[in-house]
Amino acid sequence: MKLVIAVVQDKDSNRLSNALIKAGFRATKLASTGGFLRAGNTTFLIGTEDDRVNEALQVIKANCKIREQMVTPVSPMGGTTDSYIPFPVEVQVGGAAVFVLPVERFEHF
Repeated sequence: MKLVIAVVQDKDSNRLSNALIKAGFRATKLASTGGFLRAGNTTFLIGTEDDRVNEALQVIKANCKIREQMVTPVSPMGGTTDSYIPFPVEVQVGGAAVFVLPVERFEHF
């Protein structure tokens, strides 16, 4: 048994949730916040058998796409804002950060 933890951008959350259900996976969704852009994320907890891990990863990969986004950095901490002029920067967002962990025991009541 494995626990697949997938942190995805909110824009991909509903699409991934529907795809997981269609593929027969049960998942718990948790609201989370990213550190770099302080943007909303969704964390999926997916318990599955060892032989279905690759299938779960394929579903995640097919539904969570990396895309470019323009962001304006926040002002530097502790510095003077008089000389700071923020310029938009293009960064990659989206995709999924996925962790696969062994599960010693699983109970469902």
